[in-house]
Amino acid sequence: MIRARPRTHSGEALQSLGAWWTRLAGALGVLLVLAVYYGISESLPGLPEWGDVAFLALGLMPLTLLLVFLALPLSSSAPRDLAIAAASFVALAVVLELADLDIAANFVKIAAVVSVAWWFLGFFEALSWVLLVALLIIPVDSFSVARGPTKEIVENQPQVFDALSIAFPLPGQHSSAQLGLPDFLFFSLFLGAAQRFGLRVGWTWLTMALSFGATLALAVTFDVAGLPALPLLSVAFILTNADLIWRAYRGRP
Repeated sequence: MIRARPRTHSGEALQSLGAWWTRLAGALGVLLVLAVYYGISESLPGLPEWGDVAFLALGLMPLTLLLVFLALPLSSSAPRDLAIAAASFVALAVVLELADLDIAANFVKIAAVVSVAWWFLGFFEALSWVLLVALLIIPVDSFSVARGPTKEIVENQPQVFDALSIAFPLPGQHSSAQLGLPDFLFFSLFLGAAQRFGLRVGWTWLTMALSFGATLALAVTFDVAGLPALPLLSVAFILTNADLIWRAYRGRP
């Protein structure tokens, strides 16, 4: 007869520690792959335009966003710790930018904006608040890109946009696609909210990651320099969890 040993608190702690080490090892592995690619991207063979779109949408962007998923348990850290982490990463990113260490600065900016997003999430007391933000940023981001401050920065101050974005270098080229820091911030905010409020974390990550690729594909299709990424991101978050959001809304006292 095989008898299962009852789970103890020490066993749960070891299991939790093992999960942390697995996530840490995964994050370090992803960072290593990305660092190597960023270092050799210009020497790689180039791709046709739609090859670049597929590479970014299905490869480089999701791989980079996987770092947010692997770090997700940190979203429940104390607000003070997240604020300190955010301030530290922002300062480090500025130093790296000034030192022309662009690759390192790129990843530190990711850490900074994710920390800010999860610190901000601490002020959300209900899922309805997250839903309200997801709905509001659709017209706000659309206006900003079409006629507002984002359009002004992109067209007249490209160096500012470079500093306030994450670069995704294209293979065999000296150029890159760019994703604004607010796009990364709301991606992290919605993913953290999915975990905090019991939504579909894995599916939310996947659909939101693919939404950026869909926006990129639309920009190439309509031959425009850039499109707002937050509308499709918000739609992905809402549709992936629509039934759970509705149940939470109906279950309110």
